Amino acid sequence: MLLTQILSSMTVLLCLLIDSMVIGRFLGVDSMTAYGLAAPILLAFSALGSMISAGVQVLCGQTMGSGDREGVNACFTVSVAFAAVIAAVGLIVCLAFTGPVCTLLGAGEPVAGNDVFFHTRGYLRGFIIGAPAFLFAQIMVPFMQMSGQRIRLIAAVGLMTATDVACDLLSVFVFHGGMFGIGLASSVSYYAALAVGLAYLCRRSSIFRFRRSLLKWKTGLDLLRCGVPTMVNQLSLVLLTFVLNKLLLEVGQNVAVAAYSVISTVGNICYSFSGGIASVALMLASLLYMDEDKTGLRDLMRTMLFYALTVCAAVTLVVAAAAPWLVRVFLDNAAAEQMAGIGLRLFALSLVPCAVNTALKNYYQGVQHTGLTQSISVMQNFVFTALFAFVLSRFFSMTGIWLSFLCGEVLTALVVWLIVSVRNRKAAVTLDGYALLPPDFGVRDGDLFERQIRSAADVTAVAGQMTQFCQLHGRDPRQSAAIGRCLEELGADIMRHGFAGQDKDDCLIDVRLMLKPGETVLRIRDNGVDFDPVQYTQQHRQDPADSRRGIRTVMGMVKKARYVNSMGLNNLTLIL
Repeated sequence: MLLTQILSSMTVLLCLLIDSMVIGRFLGVDSMTAYGLAAPILLAFSALGSMISAGVQVLCGQTMGSGDREGVNACFTVSVAFAAVIAAVGLIVCLAFTGPVCTLLGAGEPVAGNDVFFHTRGYLRGFIIGAPAFLFAQIMVPFMQMSGQRIRLIAAVGLMTATDVACDLLSVFVFHGGMFGIGLASSVSYYAALAVGLAYLCRRSSIFRFRRSLLKWKTGLDLLRCGVPTMVNQLSLVLLTFVLNKLLLEVGQNVAVAAYSVISTVGNICYSFSGGIASVALMLASLLYMDEDKTGLRDLMRTMLFYALTVCAAVTLVVAAAAPWLVRVFLDNAAAEQMAGIGLRLFALSLVPCAVNTALKNYYQGVQHTGLTQSISVMQNFVFTALFAFVLSRFFSMTGIWLSFLCGEVLTALVVWLIVSVRNRKAAVTLDGYALLPPDFGVRDGDLFERQIRSAADVTAVAGQMTQFCQLHGRDPRQSAAIGRCLEELGADIMRHGFAGQDKDDCLIDVRLMLKPGETVLRIRDNGVDFDPVQYTQQHRQDPADSRRGIRTVMGMVKKARYVNSMGLNNLTLIL
């Protein structure tokens, strides 16, 4: 999922990158300053979209993990309604009060000669027209990931990028639209990306359905509760950007803000890598937590930190080496270029600790440690960085501000280590210690049976092993044989029909059996063609008794069966 998630994380960033390049090269330093001053408003809208998107990732992960299809559709319905309301209110407020907002951001008063104010106002007015698409594009990403539509996501990003480049160039060289035209170009590109996503979400084959009957306050509150940690994270970034802009105007004036705009733009693209890792971690942590998959969560912890360290270390090296060239792409001012070049290299040093902190806080959000997630967000994205920026700027001027990113991330990592150690009542020296799973989470390792099946022969072998496992753990022979038969019947059907025409090397059935007091839970996950055995059995319950005997026999043995398709995988949970 990682490559697709990184690309989709760039959905709202590529346009900003293109805008920044065009502004810096063709519209001048004052326009670049205006672009930097407008950033808190863009981040505020991004915060609202990210809150809904994160709420979707957590709540949909939970409902999918528990097999609650109605809950999945309720999440989809409420998130669309939230986005529509926020977009409408934001559009009206920003268009009505653009002038006072620009003054509040530091652009000054609308007087003759203050080009920065008029450039800021023009950009905000052009950008705000695309606010609905901006928000809907953000919440579209997790739904497309969960439905396995990764190629379509990449297509949406590609179309958005091409549209923004074309519209930016038309605005600068044909229509001479200034900053308003640049903002409007972004708006058009967001609508183009949204159209690609809607082409799937409105189809009958989409696993998500908008139903007005599912618009309920409880679902809305659950969605907000799940998304609030991300909202806190984004608002912390808004406050940090606001504070840094004030400090930069004080220490280095307009040139410093222009340099920071370049660093922030390149930084946002760099954050797509750490953000992509963290977003996958959030989605999978939510799903695995509700599935009570202790092994999966431990594997997730190791995998996400491995990618955070390796991928972002590579990004750091590239940015540090290419900093002078990257700066010249955006700026045509010697003083701003020199300042931004130094700042970008110092900023790049913060990327690895930032990736680790971000992955951990999203993991904690997925396993319902929301308080810890919010604490990390505030420390990482505002308190520590702003504090270091204020103090170090007094001693090292602009260099101190650039170093504040690294210092803030390192101090955050140390505080997280301290919090985890206190909760574990011992120094956190292993990754399992960082997992912070409750002592009674899931079942004991001895009561857990996990296997992977890749062939018909594996089905028979694993079914026999499962029968023996149940007998060794106190289940009577008849019940143990029935559990093994469930897997044998369903596994054989999946191998025969689910993987028909598919490369056998890619076929995988993941089996997980949990022995709980009073019940046995069997979860079968496969990457075959979409198939809902629960619905299929209900549709064919009037068929002759000897028809579809295998699947009907299995469904007759279970107390409860739940099916959901998530991330392109069939997930069937049987409670016996």
